[in-house]
Amino acid sequence: MKRAIFLASLGKGTTSPNPMVGAVILDKDGNLISEGFHYKSGMPHAEAMAFNNLKKDASGGTIYVNLEPCCHHGKTPPCVDKIIAFGIRKVYISIEDPDRRVSGKGIQLLKDAGIKVHKGLCEKESKELNRSFIHRNITNSAFGVLKWAMSMDGRVGLKNGKSKWITSEDSRSLVHSYRAGFDAIVIGGNTLRKDNPFLTSRGLRNPEPLRVVFTKTLDLPAKSNLWDCNLARTLVIYDASTANKMYLKRIPKCVEVAEISSDNPKLISNLLAKKGCNNVLWECGPKLATSAIKAGCIQELMTFIAPKILGGVSSMNPFNDFEFTDMNDVLNLNASEISFIGTDIFVKSNI
Repeated sequence: MKRAIFLASLGKGTTSPNPMVGAVILDKDGNLISEGFHYKSGMPHAEAMAFNNLKKDASGGTIYVNLEPCCHHGKTPPCVDKIIAFGIRKVYISIEDPDRRVSGKGIQLLKDAGIKVHKGLCEKESKELNRSFIHRNITNSAFGVLKWAMSMDGRVGLKNGKSKWITSEDSRSLVHSYRAGFDAIVIGGNTLRKDNPFLTSRGLRNPEPLRVVFTKTLDLPAKSNLWDCNLARTLVIYDASTANKMYLKRIPKCVEVAEISSDNPKLISNLLAKKGCNNVLWECGPKLATSAIKAGCIQELMTFIAPKILGGVSSMNPFNDFEFTDMNDVLNLNASEISFIGTDIFVKSNI
């Protein structure tokens, strides 16, 4: 099962809206005869790939898969049918598929066919691997990760707004590699106007993640690096209750546009989930970041801390006022990773 989970991880960043799945097949004598993993939506699922790679007859054999095999017709045929057709006698599954079209149904079909099904092997590892897929299917919103870089005194920029570069080149390279694992990257209109970012993985992934700009006004620059759709797809989401639609003329035809009914970040997360985004990286400014946390759009934080002191006004910190009035009300985080990236400190925390 650990091998199946490793194989599944090879599809990181390319399988959405599908999960990451790996499969390992043993013959009736316990010898490895095939393996496979799901690489991309629309391509063969892990089980199908493994059966396509068979070195010998799988009849009477065993298959290990980190997620319940599918039992519905989508872009590819049901994997349950293949498992039955190839004469597999034992199936080891880590976790049930949270997708309502499958959840438990695939396992029952295997049992009905006389196949022994074992569930729960390496459950913790499998849930961690596909936490974004699980979250999207349960909540109908994308799994959100908020990233920011700041100085030792908690500043994200100087009083005049300049912020390049607070952290080291090593940290910025790590951010590019992290971006490659996300389906979309979200910023606000102010970040676009101030920083004119590219929001790409710098070629570490092809295609690049979807670049998303949320704006309340639609008053966005006529020229922007995000308008270059040869680099990556871009989506502009605007608040229909406040935006001036006359500004839509500034946005190039290659850029996707969508409207939501208010500035509630949950609507952004839900919209991206409907578009098949399992996980979203929020690289926005203080206002949108604070709203996103309040709305429950953020499940994990990535913080880069540079050994620098910027000073300046309090508004140059990563968040706006949460309006806490008691220490019992503040957000308590669980740091899951702390490491040094060059001269910087990197902290990954769960909310």
